[in-house]
Amino acid sequence: MPHYSTVQIEQDAQFPRVARLLLNRPERLNAINEHMPAEIRAAVEWANTNDEVHVIVVEGAGKGFCGGYDLADFAEQHKDHPCQQEGHPWDPMVDYGQMKHYTDDFMSLWRSAKPTIAKVHGAAVAGGSDIALCCDLLVMAEDARIGYMPTRVWGCPTTAMWTFRLGPTRAKQLMFTGDVLDGRTAADWGLANTAVPAGELESTTMALANRIAGVPRSHLAMHKLVVNQVMLNMGLEQTQMLATLFDGITRHNPEGLWFRRYAQEAGFKAAVAWRDSGRPIPQADEARALIAQMESGPPR
Repeated sequence: MPHYSTVQIEQDAQFPRVARLLLNRPERLNAINEHMPAEIRAAVEWANTNDEVHVIVVEGAGKGFCGGYDLADFAEQHKDHPCQQEGHPWDPMVDYGQMKHYTDDFMSLWRSAKPTIAKVHGAAVAGGSDIALCCDLLVMAEDARIGYMPTRVWGCPTTAMWTFRLGPTRAKQLMFTGDVLDGRTAADWGLANTAVPAGELESTTMALANRIAGVPRSHLAMHKLVVNQVMLNMGLEQTQMLATLFDGITRHNPEGLWFRRYAQEAGFKAAVAWRDSGRPIPQADEARALIAQMESGPPR
């Protein structure tokens, strides 16, 4: 079996036609670091070259599926990164190049000729929801949560899967509010295929995977290509291009810079608490004034 630093993949011992792709950073709630996107793609490619494998189950180690990008360190410290540039002026194409690469890595789950099932317990939020929604099917624990809270400030979901999975009206509601859905609601809305009590999540997911695994690989690949082509005809690739560019803008415009400076001053948890509380987000001149005030203080 291949070995990676952030994920594991292996054939299920009982159902060898099923590959289990485990996001494996439980000490950080499986947060996405710079290695995980490429390792997800490599694991998917391994499963696609294994003729025994018919379906891939994606799951998270520990308390949840994935808590999003591992941003605490970057947000709290003055570190220059393609996706968080401290220098001026900001170079949007450097940012876009990095984030588009991550998006393409996640989309390997969508492009995979073998069906992918996200098995979600705990939280699949922010960038973690991108991973889950790039999978073909979604099975959730009833008390699990999925959403993209950074739409309130400092983020735009680069895979743009919310609209394609939910339709425009409900996608707008989630993008405008940054609210999260529990598993029951996700299933009611048609985002999740099913939601079950947490104790039944494993058996339900594996029953579905094993049912799919009985179909010939060629048939699965053809059926998936037909559905994916519909999404491509609807403009999925162009939408992702726009979303990825906008994601960079959200992190470098006045509101995004305010969020970063506040995280550097008060800590990432405090910044997230403000973001998710429903309090108004400082914007435009107000944000610029708060940035100037924080930057004039003593260096950290």
